[in-house]
Amino acid sequence: MKRAYRLRRPDQFRRARRDGRTLTTPLLTLNVVAGRRRRTRCGFVVGKRLGTAVRRNRAKRRVREAVRLVLPTITPGYDLVFVVRGPDVLAAPFTAIQQAVEQLLRRAQLWRQAQPSPESAQETP
Repeated sequence: MKRAYRLRRPDQFRRARRDGRTLTTPLLTLNVVAGRRRRTRCGFVVGKRLGTAVRRNRAKRRVREAVRLVLPTITPGYDLVFVVRGPDVLAAPFTAIQQAVEQLLRRAQLWRQAQPSPESAQETP
């Protein structure tokens, strides 16, 4: 995920967790707050109770990739913090993580349908 789409400083994470709405699934928690910019920025948090740094980084990479794939369908202008809830993310199939991300975004009303491409909008005679 490009640097422009990430939350990087601790105060950005604090603001999202303090002022934002919280939504949960068995795998992930999502904190949503209206951003101060026009683009969506995402942050990812994994607690130390998950295990070693290798396990924490792997969980973070899996969630980050699931979010990166759906980034074009997220309504712009929000700061999102995804929190991994437990070690189930490591054993879960990647499709389950993708479904959890989509479910959270739909419940937060940030999911928008992808814009139709110009080729599909043209009618064929």
